[in-house]
Amino acid sequence: MQTQNNPQTRKRTGALRLYGHYLSIILRGKMQYKKSFFMLFAASFLASFTVFLSVYFMFQRFSHVKGYTYSEVLLCYSIVLTAFSLAEIWARGLEDFPGMVRRGEFDRIMLRPRSLLLQILGSQLDIERFSKILQALIMLIYAVNTSDVRWTPLRAATVLFMLVGGCALFSGIFLIQAALSFFLLNGLEFTNIFTYGLNEHGKYPVDIYGRGVMRILTFVIPFALVQYYPLLYVLGRREEIRYALLPFAAALFLIPCYLLWRFGVRHYKSSGS
Repeated sequence: MQTQNNPQTRKRTGALRLYGHYLSIILRGKMQYKKSFFMLFAASFLASFTVFLSVYFMFQRFSHVKGYTYSEVLLCYSIVLTAFSLAEIWARGLEDFPGMVRRGEFDRIMLRPRSLLLQILGSQLDIERFSKILQALIMLIYAVNTSDVRWTPLRAATVLFMLVGGCALFSGIFLIQAALSFFLLNGLEFTNIFTYGLNEHGKYPVDIYGRGVMRILTFVIPFALVQYYPLLYVLGRREEIRYALLPFAAALFLIPCYLLWRFGVRHYKSSGS
């Protein structure tokens, strides 16, 4: 009873209910145009399927890419695609946030007695992007069945850690993009390098791009902590358990991202739109 009456518990429960209410409104709205929804769903599936074809045709010409086989690359890419798609679905409101600032819509959000971040996250939901997750799961199942990985409970859990850490990492980058919009009303396209760019180039283990890129993606944007290093453990190329736990370290990237967001909110001035 004390737990239920705890103010923090009630606050979290209320936030979850509000977010669920936002999602139900968006879902009902999209289902008013079912044909449009299924067409967008199919288009999204086919668009991401072309990336899979590029990997397929690459390995029709070469049997290995820097020592990685087709099934190993497919395993890597399916994990990255799933993590990115999850972040893209639930954090779509952050991606659209710069437009809200330019149009002056954030002023209206600030007047509501609810969490700013929760309202923004609940403002958009692209359920059509579930097509990417469906495709990624198909690739993941195929890669698991065709790879030479000796699966253990910890290796299977490592894949889950990579998904959670990757989703947190991409969500943090979307949050950075939203925070920068307080100071730069235009010209935020460069942040796509670290979202869509990482999703695109993350289909291959990042060590194929050289040491310089590896350092950046380890110590600046910790993408390698959710892709390359835990993948080495899954493939049996490293036996140290710390490689399996590195995605949790990458998830800490959310902390400076959130602090930047709070800094931007404190210094926000209306665009006057």
